Amino acid sequence: MSQTIAEYVDRAQRIVVVQADNPDGDSLASSLALEQILGDMGKDVYQYCGVDIPTYLRHLPGWDRVNKQLPSQFDLSIIVDTSAISLLEQLQKTGQIGSLTTRPSIVIDHHPVENTIYFSTILINKPAVATGELLYELVNENKWPMSLEVKEFLAISILSDSLGLMSEATTGQSIHIMAELVESGVSLAKLESARRETMRKSPDIVHFKGELLQRVEYFDENRIAAVTISHSEIAAYSHEYNPSMLVLDDMRLTTNTDVAIAFKTYADGKITAKIRCNYGKGIATDLAQYFGGGGHPYASGFKVTDKRPFTEVKTDCINKASELLRQLESTTQ
Repeated sequence: MSQTIAEYVDRAQRIVVVQADNPDGDSLASSLALEQILGDMGKDVYQYCGVDIPTYLRHLPGWDRVNKQLPSQFDLSIIVDTSAISLLEQLQKTGQIGSLTTRPSIVIDHHPVENTIYFSTILINKPAVATGELLYELVNENKWPMSLEVKEFLAISILSDSLGLMSEATTGQSIHIMAELVESGVSLAKLESARRETMRKSPDIVHFKGELLQRVEYFDENRIAAVTISHSEIAAYSHEYNPSMLVLDDMRLTTNTDVAIAFKTYADGKITAKIRCNYGKGIATDLAQYFGGGGHPYASGFKVTDKRPFTEVKTDCINKASELLRQLESTTQ
C-alpha cells in the first residue's frame, strides 16, 4: 500500500494537504509535517482547512500558511486525521469539493470509523494513537526526508492526541516512536515551552472562563457535566480562545464526574458538542456516533444541523450518555 502511495506522490507536483473543519493538534502538526516532507522532495505543497486555525494551536510555526480556499490547480490531495465526509462541510458548502473528486486523493486517518470520503483513491487507516504515528511509519517505509522540524511536528501530533502519552490508546509503539524522535534530536522541553506560552490568556478570557464554570450543570448524580455556549459568546471570544477548551478539563475534574460535554449553539440552528471522558469511562466515540459524529473513546464530538430544538438535543445527549455509562459498567462487571 505504501508503495502505491509513493507512486502517486512521485507523479504529483502540486499537492494539497486537507484538514477537517475541526482542526486539532494532531491534524495541524501532521499537515505541517507533510508540508515539510513533501517540500523537501521538491513538491509544491498547499494547506487547506475550512475554518480558522484555533488560537491555542498557533504556537506551531506555519499555522498561518493554512488557507480556506483550494488552489485552482493541483495534482493530488492528502486528507489527514479524518475519514468522515461530514467533517469536510465547508468544502461542500463552498462547492470546492468538486476539485478533490476529480483528482487522486489519499486519506490518512487513525480513527476507528468507516471511511465515508467516497472519492478517496487510497485509505490508510489502522489503529494508532495519532495520525503522526502513521506518518512516521509511512516516511520510514518510503525513506522520505525527515528533518528535525518534521520530527518535532510528528512528536507534537503524537503528544497531542495521546494526552502526553497518558491516554488509553497509547501503545508501546507510540512510546517507541517518541523515544526514537527524542534520540534523534527532538526536545520535549522546547515543545512544551512553546505550547505553554500560547496558553496565556487575557483578563477577559479568564473572567469568561469563570462565568462558564459557574454555568456548568450536573446530571446523573454528577456523573455528567455539561455547559452551553451561545452564538454571541462564540463570536465574542472564539477569535482569542476556543470557549469549549477553556473549561472541559476543569469539568472532568469534578468529584464523581465521568463525562464532560460542551455544547455550542449557532444562529443558523446548528448545534455542536465536544465530549471528554475520564479514564475507564470511554464512551465518547459511541456518544458522538449516535449523533453522526466521531472521534476517540475519550475525546469526540458531533454536530446537529437538522434544526431540532437545542433542549431536545441536549436532553437526548445526556440520556444517551447515562445509558452508555451503564452499558459500559455492565460489560465491565
